[in-house]
Amino acid sequence: MSIAYSDPLATPVPVVPAANTSVSGVSWAAIFAGAMAAASLSLLLFILGTGLGLSSVSVWTGQGMDAGALGWTAVAWIAFTQLASAGVGGYLDGRLRTRWQGVHTDEVYFRDTAHGFLSWALATLAMVALMGAAAGGAVSGAFKAAQTVATSASSVVGGAIGAAGGAAAGGAAAMAGTSGADASPQGLAYWTGSLFRNSAATSGSTTPADMASATREAGVIFAQSLRTGQLSAADEQYLAQLIARNSDIPVEEAQKKVRSTFDSVQMQIKQAEQKAEEAKQKAKQAAEETRKATAHSMLWLFVSLMLGAFVGSLCATWGGRQRDAI
Repeated sequence: MSIAYSDPLATPVPVVPAANTSVSGVSWAAIFAGAMAAASLSLLLFILGTGLGLSSVSVWTGQGMDAGALGWTAVAWIAFTQLASAGVGGYLDGRLRTRWQGVHTDEVYFRDTAHGFLSWALATLAMVALMGAAAGGAVSGAFKAAQTVATSASSVVGGAIGAAGGAAAGGAAAMAGTSGADASPQGLAYWTGSLFRNSAATSGSTTPADMASATREAGVIFAQSLRTGQLSAADEQYLAQLIARNSDIPVEEAQKKVRSTFDSVQMQIKQAEQKAEEAKQKAKQAAEETRKATAHSMLWLFVSLMLGAFVGSLCATWGGRQRDAI
């Protein structure tokens, strides 16, 4: 009969506890810690980048960085901010997590990667919420400024179009019985009133009422002629006789005055239409440049965020590996 006994000097074999598959493998405390660190670092780098960016530009022409260089610098800084903050947050997430006993190496690697991704996601959402709240007033102010600029641009375009249509508006005012003395210099009343000006003394038989009536009648004829695009010979002859009768000048001189005044009005209308078209083209060009800049910014922001997610996950595996090596 043999008796079994154990050697008291033998080295004990360590017993590895079996993995508890019913417990979640997510270390939320480490995830939140890494996310807060990443969000804080992003905020600091954002403030630093904003200060450096504003110090490198100027409202004065020829001073500071141009728009193209500033845009590429901003893209590079955003990418650096994402990589740095995501890397630090992911590394802290991996180092601060609990040690998983009895878990396969591949599973540990997957959990660390997931922890880094979750930490990056929480930090990104926190930054979006924080920056949205902080920049709400700035965005509102920028929107109001944009509305003011758009209103000003519309006023400029509207003024140019109004100048282009000043002849028609003046004609309508003349038909409505508006006196030429109350019209603006761009309106028809100014031009029709100039037809009856004479350096010599006017006839004493011409009363102010007669002059106002003649001015209104000339405005109606000018308005209709401007709508059709030409002044007929009959209207030109009638206006010349009307001016000659009320201004004591020869009919031939009055006819030249009618023709030169009508040509001047047409030229002013064409210039106003050209200015309106130029303003419209500039507005379209500015809108197109804004669209392109916004599209490029969104694409580069997407790339930066994807790089941040990758770096955060990778750094979490490094931190977790060092955590398990302790």
